[in-house]
Amino acid sequence: MEAYKKAGHEKVNGINMYYEIYGEGEIPLVLIHGGGSTIQSSFGRLIPFLAKSGRVIALELQAHGRTSDRDEAESFEQDAKDVRTLLNQLKITKANFLGFSNGGTTTLHLAAHHPAVVNKIIVISANYQREGLIEGFYNGFADATIDHMPEPLKTAFLAVNPDQNALQTMFEKDKQRMLDFTDLSDDDLRGITSDTLLMVADRDVIKPEHVVKMSRLIANAQLVILPGVHGAMIGENLNPDVSNKTIEITAHLVETFLNK
Repeated sequence: MEAYKKAGHEKVNGINMYYEIYGEGEIPLVLIHGGGSTIQSSFGRLIPFLAKSGRVIALELQAHGRTSDRDEAESFEQDAKDVRTLLNQLKITKANFLGFSNGGTTTLHLAAHHPAVVNKIIVISANYQREGLIEGFYNGFADATIDHMPEPLKTAFLAVNPDQNALQTMFEKDKQRMLDFTDLSDDDLRGITSDTLLMVADRDVIKPEHVVKMSRLIANAQLVILPGVHGAMIGENLNPDVSNKTIEITAHLVETFLNK
């Protein structure tokens, strides 16, 4: 894992928000992790490739990793506001955003509702409506306990925050947010004006057809469907067998999109 240039916390809307900065460059690429995740579990293997060609800011959202919680449920709307506020405090007026999974949904909220701060967006394996998840995704979801949470995600969380209660809180809040998944509207997506790169895997938990639909609603959207499962293309830690070459291809597609 690449060494960061700077890391720290900022007070953001009542939480203490953690971030790391890598690489050099004008408009930064902001990385927004998936549910149940940390910077490292989502992006540990991708950051070294991305940081070669520009400045990268990775952050941890409410109740995740090294960022504190607030006495409110998580929501994609609030996460988008928190990201916007963090950038404001880091004196960044314009950024590119790459969101994976839940972080991709947050990225869509940013582009739809906070367009002033958005240059380009990359949305990887994310849905904008509940119907975008594969059949059976919610089977047994309401009864899930922390024992159902993948071990690599638990291990990664505890590596940066050894507080078992914090891990439990993140699990409960992430689970509740998915149970209460609040759709964006088709008009929200039609209103996104930023250049957009949508990426999904052919055996993802997001239906490829859903992402094709998104690509038709967003005016300036490009679509990439790669072989694999959820998180494989970015080398998420649930996919340890993915080769560096696969991750490099994803980084190359992102870089090409940002530089065009």
